[in-house]
Amino acid sequence: MTTPEAHPPTHLPVLYSFRRCPYAMRARLALRVAGQAVEHREIELKHKPAAMLRASPKGTVPVLVLMDGSVLEQSLDIMRWALKRHDPEAWLPTDEASRQDVWALIAQNDGDFKFHLDRYKYPHRYELSDGFEHRAQASVFLKTLAQRLAANAYLSGPRFGIADAAILPFVRQFAHTDKAWFAQQDWPALAQWLAAFEASAGFAQVTEKHPVWPGVAGGLALGAL
Repeated sequence: MTTPEAHPPTHLPVLYSFRRCPYAMRARLALRVAGQAVEHREIELKHKPAAMLRASPKGTVPVLVLMDGSVLEQSLDIMRWALKRHDPEAWLPTDEASRQDVWALIAQNDGDFKFHLDRYKYPHRYELSDGFEHRAQASVFLKTLAQRLAANAYLSGPRFGIADAAILPFVRQFAHTDKAWFAQQDWPALAQWLAAFEASAGFAQVTEKHPVWPGVAGGLALGAL
């Protein structure tokens, strides 16, 4: 989080986002369930707006500019900010053991799994002939998730929580890289978890198409998942 500088206050927090980015998607999921209204600014990654780059020179989404001008530049920070303001479905764990478990699982997703996912999905970016070895390595994490989901409906128990919201967009990206291969794997609980997410009202809302900003900009009131 950066401190207020030259980012003028607005009537709503401003969210710079990109529809298909899994980091931005999980931020939007948390904003939605928290009921946090934002001014949604959809960007093109090849043509990043100057206003976004002034707020966050790192140039990646999501970026949330708060009404006091301070900036949240990481998706997990945006999720925590929104849920600490309002968490009607109790996505945040309340005991220390659960907190440690949830954040460790998300760290695995954002670390090793994302590393292998990128190389599976975009092998030529990494000068690889194919991504099959990285698919196998990424599948180790997915099998861990599948074991959890065979015992509980969601990653942390009987209710959808922050771990599910933070990890599902990346699992979806993996699954869509080769849908036929994914469907052939022996992880029915994982596949059902993903299918339920993709069929949910929350997923439908956070993946709605927005005109590229500057376009029709306005507040988007986000409801419960």
